[in-house]
Amino acid sequence: MSKTLSALGAKMYAKLQLAIAESYGVELSTKMFSVEPSIAQELNDAITAKSDFLERINVIGVTEIKGEKVFIGVSGPVTGRTDTKTTDREAKDASALDNSTYELHSTESDVGLPYAKIDAWAKFPEFHQKYSAAVQKQIALDRIMVGFHGTHAAKQTDITEYPLLQDVNKGWLQQAREQIPAQVLKQGKEAGKVTLGEGGDYANLDALVHDTKQMVDERLRDGGDLVAIIGTDLLAHDKAKLYSKQGDTPTEKERIEEAQVIATYGGLPAFTVPFFPVNAVLVTSFDNLSIYHQDSSWRKQTIDNPKRSRVEDYNSRNEGYVIEQLEKFALTENVEVVTA
Repeated sequence: MSKTLSALGAKMYAKLQLAIAESYGVELSTKMFSVEPSIAQELNDAITAKSDFLERINVIGVTEIKGEKVFIGVSGPVTGRTDTKTTDREAKDASALDNSTYELHSTESDVGLPYAKIDAWAKFPEFHQKYSAAVQKQIALDRIMVGFHGTHAAKQTDITEYPLLQDVNKGWLQQAREQIPAQVLKQGKEAGKVTLGEGGDYANLDALVHDTKQMVDERLRDGGDLVAIIGTDLLAHDKAKLYSKQGDTPTEKERIEEAQVIATYGGLPAFTVPFFPVNAVLVTSFDNLSIYHQDSSWRKQTIDNPKRSRVEDYNSRNEGYVIEQLEKFALTENVEVVTA
């Protein structure tokens, strides 16, 4: 490992500092600074743009660390008729939910750049853009990982014990387990698992998705916006069955590989999402999932740390995960494929 930056690397690091300072409207990036809310929103937009999934859900700035959910949707019919000769018209509180609050937690995304790597990248004039894009992409993936695997917000996180960032924040799936356990199916005929396949709880993936959908409130079930997010192991098993039945026919094999044969399950559009549990099915709408970040909380600092022979880029903000309408969320997990 290089103990010092090369002349070209030092020049590139200086350009990186200058570019960061200009991007964030500060004099020095080497001192901890607060990112202006408008610039923080641009940064979050750039992170969101690195993921198709994040672009489909809500990633929004809020003012307070704790507060009321932003996008509480209508949870039931609002149409009717009143005989005003005898009765006053009464507005229906269709958005009343028992769990309508959110809470954000301090979240850090700190990156170390070894001197050797800076020296290797120094020949690229667009180094700053490439570096920023790489960090933003990873933050986007980290946000998704926490959303599907986060179980708690530890005071001190441990990536060795929790490699899927389970201790960074409480994600959507964990909130569902705690707040709407009746809408989370964890086991069938056998304890601790839901079996899929011949002789199992569900003969096929269509039936599994259909029953998961039935756990969504019937008033929200047929709005036309529900999707099925399906674990890759379950999709792979289903595609394997198609290969075994039709894979010897060239035209059918091509259709399978182009993912045109199985576009829906249980009557719902099917999607795969990075880091979604491989053995689970989630039925909800994309706009029912949110990530909130406090718009005034982003802090940043870039320093040269010769003790570790690296440059360090520190980023922190307050953020959290929200299911906007709990009634519109259903999860089946611990699915195990059984074979005859």
